[in-house]
Amino acid sequence: MTTGGGARWLALLKPDVYILLILGMVVLATLLPARGEARPILDVAVSVGIGLVFFLHGARLSREAVIAGATQWRLHALVLASTFVLFPLLTLVAAALPAWMLPASLAPGLIFLGCLPSTIQSSIGFTAIARGNVPATVAAATASNLIGIVLTPVLAGLLLHRTGGGASLEGLQTIGLQLLAPFLAGHLLRPWIAGLLAGRAKALSRLDRGSILLVVYAAFSDAVTGGLWSRLSALDLMKLALVCGVVLALVLCLTLAAARAVRLSTPDEITLVFCGSKKSLASGVPMAGALFPGDALGLVLLPIMVFHQIQLMVVAVIAERYAERSESAGETRAGG
Repeated sequence: MTTGGGARWLALLKPDVYILLILGMVVLATLLPARGEARPILDVAVSVGIGLVFFLHGARLSREAVIAGATQWRLHALVLASTFVLFPLLTLVAAALPAWMLPASLAPGLIFLGCLPSTIQSSIGFTAIARGNVPATVAAATASNLIGIVLTPVLAGLLLHRTGGGASLEGLQTIGLQLLAPFLAGHLLRPWIAGLLAGRAKALSRLDRGSILLVVYAAFSDAVTGGLWSRLSALDLMKLALVCGVVLALVLCLTLAAARAVRLSTPDEITLVFCGSKKSLASGVPMAGALFPGDALGLVLLPIMVFHQIQLMVVAVIAERYAERSESAGETRAGG
């Protein structure tokens, strides 16, 4: 590994600041959960925050990016199959593990994790580092999130209703107002507000992330007052991390095998492996906030938070390996 490559690798493995802030909200909720008169105010703020997150998602959605990559239908079909078919099946199997391997209280969150769309920002970032097909990644990740606005709540409702989880089909009745309506409003207003948003990207990113932090705090406030930490131990969290790691490893192996089986080019293979193996924390937290009531929400969020950090660390290593292979191939061609 080159010195520059080693520096990049170490930088990618640094703890995600955003994850640290989320963990900080969990600690704050554990020590000072919202109670009494503050609770209704927090509920209103959370509802506004969830609507704001999806409004901004819609306003940032570029139709041009989706159209630009739409011609690569085989690649996008594989990404969507991994995201919305393979992942839910694997997490459904994992959720059925005996209690000594995975606490039953974490099963709904694991299934919900499997139903989430892919990430956008980190998928694009890691694809660029790995020398993959960035335009196709932009299109695939954007399409995944667009489809996930509707498909994730439906999948979660069906699978969790069948397994007796915390979400129900009745809970989907509110999803249109809480998620879809703000998303569509933001997208329809995009021609008029895109320039305004672009000029305030950093401030809006802080607002977006701040809304998610608020949802996490509210969720864990309810969970803590409902006895979350009396139901889960440190060993339970280690078991969850192990299960999430195994699920991620299986998805990475299967997407790589699929890419090789259909003979995708290396840049397209990178897009499939990265987009097909990622799950969005940014979409998952507000979606969970809209779908899961009361103290059930904190338990649902734990698998998303654990998986998110594991995927960042693992994919960082893989991206660096792809980059090194690409650099070696370039040097070989230049030497030849």
